[in-house]
Amino acid sequence: MMHRSSTRARFAALLTFALAAVSGIAHADATLDRIKSRGVLVVGVVLDGTYGSLDPETRKPVGYNVELGQSLAQHLGVKFEAVEVTPPNRVQFLQQGKVDALIASMQYTKERDEILSYAPTPFEEIGGSAMVRKGAGIHEWADLRGKPVCVSQGSNYTKPLIEQYGAQVKAFKGMPEALLALRGGACVASVHVTPGIQARLLNESGEWKDYESPIRTQLIPSPSVVWVRKGQSDTVAAFDGIVKDWHRTGFLIDEGNKWHMPPSPQLLAWHRQYSGKAGAAVQSAAAQNNTSKD
Repeated sequence: MMHRSSTRARFAALLTFALAAVSGIAHADATLDRIKSRGVLVVGVVLDGTYGSLDPETRKPVGYNVELGQSLAQHLGVKFEAVEVTPPNRVQFLQQGKVDALIASMQYTKERDEILSYAPTPFEEIGGSAMVRKGAGIHEWADLRGKPVCVSQGSNYTKPLIEQYGAQVKAFKGMPEALLALRGGACVASVHVTPGIQARLLNESGEWKDYESPIRTQLIPSPSVVWVRKGQSDTVAAFDGIVKDWHRTGFLIDEGNKWHMPPSPQLLAWHRQYSGKAGAAVQSAAAQNNTSKD
């Protein structure tokens, strides 16, 4: 009797383990399951006027990152919902399940990689630029040594500004607040993603006519990626395929031009790579070379 009971107990334990394993395989990615069952993709976006903002008439989010999120949803065959996040809370919103993904001015860093997952194919490569008052005597990143510099909370520019250039960094809620502090004299420079700085300097209102971005090199150009919760491998694979399709079709180049953010050289290179145009260019060059030999 004891032998039979022991056998049955072991069989039951093995069956339970097997069912758990199968269940784990069937539901390996809770995020993608939830997106599909709900029929809605919820994406966290930053609405600081660089990659997104609130439409003054509809009060709905619009902009570059918003349209990238909409495209993700369309590819998945679900509806789209944008949720505003800020640099201080965006990671928490993702980890707490308030959003399914982040397209929120978050370039890749090793520190972020340790706590989040991401689609490995970047959708852009962006570095930082400094906004300074004209005549401030700032020409190189090294000129910021020992000087107060404003950034957004959670900015990946904080570490190199402190460690490489010896700046005294002051963190603010977001880019608008940091730039306001610059205007108020709290810092000599405000460092943010290059498109955000360029958009303000090119603004026809003349609000920033007394300011400039004199440092020619970008600070730590880094890949811009779509972030998801740690371990969501199915979602990562789905998003990565979509990003590759963006590169193949030129969607990202069109979106950048639409929102006054010219594509980086790296983005153009990715388009050539995924569209096959790089190979075509090589073949064309080879054919011309052979013709010239004849």
